[in-house]
Amino acid sequence: MPELPEVETVRRGLTELTLGETIRGGDVLRSRTIAHPVSAVDFLAALEGCAIAFWHRRGKYLLAQLHRPSANSSHTPGGWLGVHLRMSGQLLWLHPQEALQKHTRVRIFCTGDRELRFVDQRTFGKMWWVPPHTAPETIITGLAKLGPEPLSPDFSPDTLRHALHHRRRPIKTALLDQSIIAGLGNIYADEALFLSGIAPTQLCSDLTPTDIDRLHHSIIQVLQEAIAAGGTTFSNFLNLLGVNGNYAGVAWVYNRTGQPCRRCSTPIQRLKLAGRSTHFCPHCQPQG
Repeated sequence: MPELPEVETVRRGLTELTLGETIRGGDVLRSRTIAHPVSAVDFLAALEGCAIAFWHRRGKYLLAQLHRPSANSSHTPGGWLGVHLRMSGQLLWLHPQEALQKHTRVRIFCTGDRELRFVDQRTFGKMWWVPPHTAPETIITGLAKLGPEPLSPDFSPDTLRHALHHRRRPIKTALLDQSIIAGLGNIYADEALFLSGIAPTQLCSDLTPTDIDRLHHSIIQVLQEAIAAGGTTFSNFLNLLGVNGNYAGVAWVYNRTGQPCRRCSTPIQRLKLAGRSTHFCPHCQPQG
């Protein structure tokens, strides 16, 4: 699943390429991809004539702020276009004449002979249109459940310490809880735990204030490094122009089972926690 660095990479690409583009129509090839409104026809009708004013990211959600241009240069609100890539979603900026990818679900046609194409093999991805003067979280209800953004001032060591206080569950499991940290997922939870020297099975309640300070620093460090690398491509993540992310080549532990640790040469191990693959170095991340 694309995580914060991958979604942020897409957001930056969307900002660079699509701002000011006016939506002139579209085509929904899989109606279940549209979460709101229920009708795909209504979804496309609501978008038509809207221009993309700004792209936001909240956790793993993308939100396009829309407006409707008018002849006198003033703009009226056009609502919001929301996107969640889920397991395998991709947003691609293409010429409409280019051959459709096998798993194309939604096409949004823009001015300048370009289209925003939503491709999703696993079909879990969703798109929403939120009407003007409506808070996005009232329609996209997952937004209301998100914790702080880890790259924002709202995410401090004290915030993390308070969120983990007295929780009797493994720290890796807690880090995947989007109500604790928005956008962190399996890849970067593993990487941050390695950098902080904390075993993924360590209970949150057993972490010391020093442990949490190191973990807070490591979360920010690994996310910033992954964004700089354009995210991670282990399966099907592509940026807006169809280019792979580069973080996989420098990952410390994720997807490196059996390979030597980059610090101590101990083979990287893998286990399952709450159904998720977890990678760690038993030497660098001893169980406390």
